[in-house]
This record gives sequence, structure tokens and C-alpha cells, in this order.
Amino acid sequence: MSVNSNKPDRWKADINESVDFYNDWFMKFAPKAYRETRIESTKQVQLALKRTANLTNVTPKVLRENPEILEMLRMTTAPPIARDRLIGLASVPKNLVTNMEDNLRIPPKMAQAKVDVELQKISNLIMKLTDEDIFPWLETRTTPDEKEAYRAATVVADRLCGAQSDPIIRNAQEKRQLGSLKKWLEHRGYSYVETSKVKFGEMKRGTFTFRLGIPITMAGGTKQINIPVDVVIMLKQAKEGSLPLLIEAKSAGDFTNPNKRRKEEAIKISQLQTTYGKDVRYILFLCGYFDSGYLGYEAAEGIDWVWEHRIDDLIAFGV
Repeated sequence: MSVNSNKPDRWKADINESVDFYNDWFMKFAPKAYRETRIESTKQVQLALKRTANLTNVTPKVLRENPEILEMLRMTTAPPIARDRLIGLASVPKNLVTNMEDNLRIPPKMAQAKVDVELQKISNLIMKLTDEDIFPWLETRTTPDEKEAYRAATVVADRLCGAQSDPIIRNAQEKRQLGSLKKWLEHRGYSYVETSKVKFGEMKRGTFTFRLGIPITMAGGTKQINIPVDVVIMLKQAKEGSLPLLIEAKSAGDFTNPNKRRKEEAIKISQLQTTYGKDVRYILFLCGYFDSGYLGYEAAEGIDWVWEHRIDDLIAFGV
């Protein structure tokens, strides 16, 4: 049974409503999310400046002990440098930089002597390119006062937030979407269960959880991995042995990115069906810019959806 994927005559109106819905949220709440992140980023930059003695002590030892400051250091240069640019200019291993920025650690298998050689290259590059208009004390070899240091921290924080603005908005939107679903489900008598207390094949009727890892068997049947699904609902009227309803929350602030990534859902449903059969139900919860090209692609892959501006359509899926 299809709810929205088989009704292309409604797509245009839904697309327009969804865009309006997203834009209304963005104008009211996205700036707040950005401001809050900027305040937190400023605090983190201030801490990083303290640990590097206001950029006068960017040594391998400091970087080794505080790998999380590397992203901030990239924003202190003129111009700010992207991660790949840093890797190329400093001629350092990609594995080192990605571990420091994504995992906040030095690669555990890399020998310390090797690490320190590579970290020295990073330090040399950062100090060579540091923006002295932001950090004038480096040129005058003086100690900045509190006001100067704070001003520099806010500039770097702005750069960080500019580089991270899309993830900031995405995270705020995802939190809001899941909040909307939780409120709606609880209003209909469903109970939320912490993910740590849930097993996919053992959920009780009338319960739901967020961001659950679903075990799937990879092609060839020799390897099993978990793939994350945003919302997993065991329907109240579920028959014995039936699978939960799986929902992926999707939001977009433009029409380009969803079409670039539309194959992700097709791959995921294919993996789920290979493991659990054709009866697995996997739908999308959409808010924002999803055009007819995106919708047509997902419909052709057998994927249905619910628009957030018409959340009651979940009832048609038995919720």
C-alpha cells in the first residue's frame, strides 16, 4: 500500500508546503541555533588559545595532548585553510589529521616519534600562515590583554561556525524533527524506549526508539553490520513476528543536496530487504526542499514518505 509515492498529482503542492514549512522554521529558530553554537565555539577557541599560550606555543607536545584544537588552528590562518589543504601543504598523512579532527585522538598505531615529526610540520605551517591581523601580539611579541584575546577568539569562532553552518542547521533540524515525531507518537499512546535498552527483533508493541542500529547481512552473506535508522516503531496492532516500521528523518535547505544523496535511501532499503525480505517497511519523514525528481526516484525504488507538514499521514501506515 502506498500513501504518497503513488500520488504525483499532489507532489507539487506538497513540495511548496514543505518548502514554506522549512523556511518558516529556519527564520524563527536557525539563527538561534547558530548563535548558541557560536557562543560555545568562542569558549572552545578561548580554551585552545589558553593551551597554546595564545598561539606562541604550538608544539608537537601541545598538539599531541590536545588534538581537538587542530580544527580551530586551521581557522587562525590567512586565509583559513580546509582540511585537505592542510594535509597537502604540510605533507602530512591524511589519517593523522582526520583522526585528530574526527576522533579527537592521535592514530593509536602511529609511533610517537613519527607523530611528532608530522605534528611539527603542522605547527610550522600554522605559524607561517597565522593571520597577524587577528593575532597582532605575535608580530609585536607582546602578551595580549583579555579584550584582545577575546576579540581574536570571536573572529576564529565566526570562521568555525561559517565552515560548520550546514551541520549546525542540520543537527538543529534533526533534533526538531525527532521531537515532532516523539510528541506525535506519545500523543497516540506509544512509549519511547532508550536505544540502549532495545533489540531490533525484540521490541514490544506500542514502543518506539531513535537511532537504532539494524543488523544486516552484507552481499555474499559472510559479514554482518549494523546500519542506523532514525526511528523504529513497533506498531500497536503488529502481528506476531512482524517487523517494526522504519523511518528515516530527512530535511534539506535547498534542492541540490537531496538529489546528490538520493541513492543512500535506495541502498539502505535494498540492504534491509536482502536481510529481512520484501515485507520490511522503510519510509521517509520529509521536511524542506525535496523536488519531484527526488520524489520520483524514491518512488521508483519502492520508498514511500510522510511530509512533516502532514504528519497525520502516519496513521495510514498503521501507526
